Amino acid sequence: MSHTAHSSKSTLPWFDIARAEMGVTQGEPGASNPRIEAYHATVNNKGWDDQVSWCGSFVNWCFLQMGMPGTNSALARSWLEWGYPLTEPRFGCVTVLTREDPEGWRGHVGFYLREEAGQIWLLGGNQLGQVREHSYDASTLLGYRWPGEASGD
Repeated sequence: MSHTAHSSKSTLPWFDIARAEMGVTQGEPGASNPRIEAYHATVNNKGWDDQVSWCGSFVNWCFLQMGMPGTNSALARSWLEWGYPLTEPRFGCVTVLTREDPEGWRGHVGFYLREEAGQIWLLGGNQLGQVREHSYDASTLLGYRWPGEASGD
């Protein structure tokens, strides 16, 4: 696993919140991690355990910790309607990827770290069952989002 060189606090509070959660791991079947259940409690699927996809819940939780509303949805693709679109990635931006069918509803969401060798590296939840850094094929990119409105940038 590759690590970023960002050892000190960033200027992005949501990213610092996410990074502080690194290592949170889902439990074995029948032993749900209460921390991941807390991520789910911030969205429209309260009461779900950690066996349900939780990348979208994790991103919602990170923003809510700083008092910023998320999407109130566990769906990764719900982030495509949040904030405003970026034409180029920024460190820490919300990054939405497709899973399986680009036209389908399934996806993945996390915070952008970097792109290298055709791979987009994200810090996110439910990445190999953990909050961790992981890479995804750049061809799965659906969009980059930034908090707020484009006119306020």
